[in-house]
Amino acid sequence: MSLSQRAIPAGAVLPFRPARRKPWHIGLLGPDYAWALAFTLPYTAIFLFFVVYPIGYGLWLGGDPKLYAELFTDPRYAGAVVNTLLYVGIGVNVKMFLAFLLSGFFMRKRWWIKALLVVFILPWATPALPAFISIHWFLDGHWGLLNNLLYWLFGIDGPVYLNSHWTGLACNISAYIWKNLPFWTIIMLAGRMAVPQELYEAASVDGAGSLTRFWNVTFPLMANLYFVCTLLDTVFALGEFNATYFVSGGGPAMSTEVLATLGIRYAFTLSLPRLGVAAVMSALPLLVPLVILLMRKLRMSEGQL
Repeated sequence: MSLSQRAIPAGAVLPFRPARRKPWHIGLLGPDYAWALAFTLPYTAIFLFFVVYPIGYGLWLGGDPKLYAELFTDPRYAGAVVNTLLYVGIGVNVKMFLAFLLSGFFMRKRWWIKALLVVFILPWATPALPAFISIHWFLDGHWGLLNNLLYWLFGIDGPVYLNSHWTGLACNISAYIWKNLPFWTIIMLAGRMAVPQELYEAASVDGAGSLTRFWNVTFPLMANLYFVCTLLDTVFALGEFNATYFVSGGGPAMSTEVLATLGIRYAFTLSLPRLGVAAVMSALPLLVPLVILLMRKLRMSEGQL
């Protein structure tokens, strides 16, 4: 009697053996294998030249420990680190909270809300350079639109917003929120639309009010999406350059610089490219754990936010 014909005792537990995955090239023979390589090589070359090489070259430029000793003794670096933490912490959290609230507003089925949504998306659709330059001239203390409106309407002279550290930093953060808020609002709106309406109807039948439906239905189902979007936007904000550079220019006296703009300042204005790379790379101890946490979160949810 062969092994396949032997009776298996009742209650016996067979050992679990996971199926082996076949290599991807199995089944590709002759011309098919050649075509697979032909389509793969261009993407591999692009990845090597535009991802692996720049990262490796940057690590080589900023790999000297003496650069960080010089960097840490520069008082401008300490200010840029504090500004970066405030920029990321305030900008990301305020933006995500507003996006979550506005997504609930835009869920309403009224024609004027749909028209307002189109107008609301325009700041995000506008290129970054003209958008932030327009904010700069809007806030200019002498010729800006905001102070001119204050003078024409109320006869008062507005402050010089970009000539102070705290007001300049607040203007940078506000411009960053204004520019990117529509994008994350659309993401949150898509998440709300994916929530089954039957859950809201069942909660209404049970007598739940709007606040109870939000706390017991909307918030639990969107918490994962909210967390992943916050992590992703934090990664983006750490490398954000445009708002600070084009709104306040890092001024006054480089007091509103963040790590991204400080690295550019070192590399191109002061002609110290290695020190500039080191300034940007100093954010890696915060950036790398965020990326790992984001990847683990996406893997745990299996791509279903």
